[in-house]
Amino acid sequence: MPLSEYEQRVLAQMEQQLRAADPELAESLQASPRGRIDVRRLSLGIVVALIGIGALIAGVATDLVWLGVLGFLGMLVGALLATTLSSGRAEKDGDAEKPSGGSTPKPAGASFMDRQQERWEKRQENS
Repeated sequence: MPLSEYEQRVLAQMEQQLRAADPELAESLQASPRGRIDVRRLSLGIVVALIGIGALIAGVATDLVWLGVLGFLGMLVGALLATTLSSGRAEKDGDAEKPSGGSTPKPAGASFMDRQQERWEKRQENS
């Protein structure tokens, strides 16, 4: 159900008040980080975690404490590699995410409500 004109005005006023009251919060909400999944990083993380699990089990089975500790650290590093977002290297190299479906990129200054309005209009066109 679309918003009435009054509701749209109230939301726009709330957005303006938020920007005036806390510009850092408004900026962080507008430009939310969307990390791409780096398949190589994910794969490396899984492999390192599996090697760590193996070293941990081997350390426990052979009573070698240092091997168990090393295995635990390997699991930790592997999990961190697999679960953290890409460092943004792809964007610096020019591999930034291309818009899909032939849509045009939005200007950097487009407000949250403008983007939501465009998404709503696209949905209405498709149905």
